[in-house]
Amino acid sequence: MNKRRLVLLAGKGISTDILYNSLKNDYNIEAVILEEPVPKKEFIKKRIKKVGIGKVLGQILFQFSIVNFLDFTSKKRKQEILEHYGLDISLLPKEKILSVTSVNDNESISILKKINPEIVIVNGTRIISKEVLNCIPVKFINIHAGITPKYRNVHGAYWAIVNNDMGNCGVTVHLVDPGIDTGSIIYQRTIQITNKDNFSTYPLLQLGEGIICLKKALNDIFENNLILKKGTAESKIWYHPTFWQYLYHRIVHNKK
Repeated sequence: MNKRRLVLLAGKGISTDILYNSLKNDYNIEAVILEEPVPKKEFIKKRIKKVGIGKVLGQILFQFSIVNFLDFTSKKRKQEILEHYGLDISLLPKEKILSVTSVNDNESISILKKINPEIVIVNGTRIISKEVLNCIPVKFINIHAGITPKYRNVHGAYWAIVNNDMGNCGVTVHLVDPGIDTGSIIYQRTIQITNKDNFSTYPLLQLGEGIICLKKALNDIFENNLILKKGTAESKIWYHPTFWQYLYHRIVHNKK
């Protein structure tokens, strides 16, 4: 029996490696269309416009101090999570990679039209344009690290924990539309955190649970059993915490 044909439309990073390795044995992944990161200057400029220079400076300080520290001290816990979910961090095979500057380039559209996959799996990209989403008549699916629409954008698990909202501390698999994590929901699942977990390990827990949901979603689609679900009534976009926000919640409320 021929395997179903997929394309990954993704950004660079360990989550894309893990996602590819989690699907490669069950599906024919024709290619990984891999986009370059947004240039740092461009990213920072846009972020300042959205949230202000003070907050952006706090986010940068958080990234280069606390996140790096947590990444270093959480190596053992991350390995435990990888083993628990059977996640493989081997690098993408070079022969599968098709590099583009942006997922929204005409080159991406040309590649998608040429391959004409049955489904496109999205991971860690820019917001995808309508032109790309409509260039082939297939579903685009994403694993989002948060329960939508209540925790859209980034760090959904961390913000749910800060809000004492453990019932919405989890992951969503959804159809992709041109909005920020606004696509129709296929599956949602909460994560179980331990006292060994923190800001650095939550995304790996979400990815482990998200891949379980993704496989169920793919099975539903290919068997014509797809049922879309309603999300939370509340909808909100969240951003990276600042250095001061994280320290406050860590010291005062023990939110790691």
